Amino acid sequence: MPITFKAETADNLITFVMSGKLTREDYENYLPKLADFIESHHGIAVYVEMIDFEGWTLGALWDDVKFDAQYADCISRVAMVGEKKWQKWMAEFSKPFTTAEVKYFDLDQREEALEWARAAEPAAATG
Repeated sequence: MPITFKAETADNLITFVMSGKLTREDYENYLPKLADFIESHHGIAVYVEMIDFEGWTLGALWDDVKFDAQYADCISRVAMVGEKKWQKWMAEFSKPFTTAEVKYFDLDQREEALEWARAAEPAAATG
């Protein structure tokens, strides 16, 4: 499966490891879990690790955009960890579309990225 999902309730942190190309079916499997976690916590931080990640199908990208718009105010920080220039560009591109702090880290900075995400102040969970 191209997405692995883990919620750390002590830190209000959600971690994702994504690989391959994400499809609408992948989103249908994990978005309900993510929504439940967001709605049961007072704001969250997100850690996204992209390994051999190829992007999204058009349907998956649309599902992601809709979800992000619905829960934008509930996320305080997003640490994006990747290995390709386009992934760094994607992190920069997403900043104007969210109230969350978004920061890109290279794969060799995984621990720093995780610490940065865990140090987030809770966002207002309004989703």
